[in-house]
Amino acid sequence: MAALTFIHQNLLHSTPKLTTSKPNLKPKRTKTKLSIQTIRESPQASFTDQFVLQLADSLEDSLPSSSSSSSFPLQKLRDNSSETLLSTQWPSRKDESFRFTDTSFIKNSDINPISHPPNSLDLLEVSRDTQLESFNFVDGFLVDSSFSSSNLPDGVYVGSLSKLSSEGILKRVCELLGDFEWGDLFWSVNGLGAPDLMVVYVPEGCRVENPIYLKYIAVEGADKGSKKMPLSNPRVFVLVEKRGEVGIVEEFVGKVGSECYWTNSVLEVVVGEGGKVSHSYLQKQSLSAAHIKWTSVRQEKTSTYELVEVSTGGKLSRHNVHVQQLGSDTVTELTTFHLSVGDQTQDLHSRIVLDHPRGYSQQVHKCIVAHSSGQAVFDGNVKVNRYAQQTDAGQLTRSLLLEPRATVNVKPNLQIIADDVKCSHGAAISDLEDGQLFYFQARGIDLETAREALVFSFGAEVIDKLPYSFVQKQVKDHVKALLKSRRKGSS
Repeated sequence: MAALTFIHQNLLHSTPKLTTSKPNLKPKRTKTKLSIQTIRESPQASFTDQFVLQLADSLEDSLPSSSSSSSFPLQKLRDNSSETLLSTQWPSRKDESFRFTDTSFIKNSDINPISHPPNSLDLLEVSRDTQLESFNFVDGFLVDSSFSSSNLPDGVYVGSLSKLSSEGILKRVCELLGDFEWGDLFWSVNGLGAPDLMVVYVPEGCRVENPIYLKYIAVEGADKGSKKMPLSNPRVFVLVEKRGEVGIVEEFVGKVGSECYWTNSVLEVVVGEGGKVSHSYLQKQSLSAAHIKWTSVRQEKTSTYELVEVSTGGKLSRHNVHVQQLGSDTVTELTTFHLSVGDQTQDLHSRIVLDHPRGYSQQVHKCIVAHSSGQAVFDGNVKVNRYAQQTDAGQLTRSLLLEPRATVNVKPNLQIIADDVKCSHGAAISDLEDGQLFYFQARGIDLETAREALVFSFGAEVIDKLPYSFVQKQVKDHVKALLKSRRKGSS
């Protein structure tokens, strides 16, 4: 399907342009070194990107040397990821999935995988602005958290894979971790470079009342304009068994400033029959940083997965979401809001695959580009396969462009093979409408105040769907501050 490309040239007089085996749980652990010389001598050498190879080598060098029997699933993931990287090229604009997303910003940097968390955790004051106990990732490493396991129901495990003592949970993690065929280079980079794996396990029939709050804090960073780019690879695996229920809040932050770093995160979610996961994802990192995230979701029958996302940070921010419905009567809801107030690219690539009857999926994507060098990208794919009869699937993307030369590229894609379905999709790109502004002015409200109210309410529709009121308030204050700084910068 053709992509819809729109560049805001004048405030109100632009038109869109169409362009066209069960694992052995206690093997002897060995570290598989990804040697450049070894790869060059292998039959796959002609398919190897030397830049990717050097990156993989540096990732292996940064890994902790400690070993334990419970680290086997992670080592297996690393081995599989290193194998995949042998034949993976760094993405370019010639690749369809990166057609509108320029990753040369990362490739042209001096990438340094972070090998240990900071010695002093005094910088973690940024992590204390939440009303919930949290698990903290610092530069990709899971550190001591404020979360008390005594507050969790019996059978629930939340913590590092290396500290997991339950053979039953470990077996389930081994069966399901990394079982995903759609990942790209960044998925494999995380698989090779993740120093640890955080596991969230909810047993059958268990409902976790309070959300699991995961805070990812970027401490190490290079000065803006520097070629150096520290890289972190946090990874989380969530397994909710039959009729289980849990809320997950992910928040990505950094120190106040414009440090340059790269956060390359992966979240895997498996929802058992009748289970439910409510997922909130907040991305507020430095405007000079690179932020790339993968979210992979597998849903068994009658399960529910709900995502609410607000992304405002990063010079380059890309979220890859892949949801696969593996049973009938399954519910998937994706609601996202992206805001670009600077020279930023905000990119969402999503794929929802429905293979069974009576599936339900709804996706709403909204973005605001408020800078002349800003860009938003949306590539949303919903595939309704032959046996997904009586599916109800909807997709809507709406974009608001506030500056000349602000750009948005949208590619809604609905593929239907089943013949008994109710499906729809739509796309809208515009500036604020004259009629809306006139409505305010006719009631004595000045033009600037009217514009502020309309712009904020455009994103507030998504923010209000966040399931926790204190999170809503925190995000609204953050968005208002960004929009206010943007107005000061343009005045």
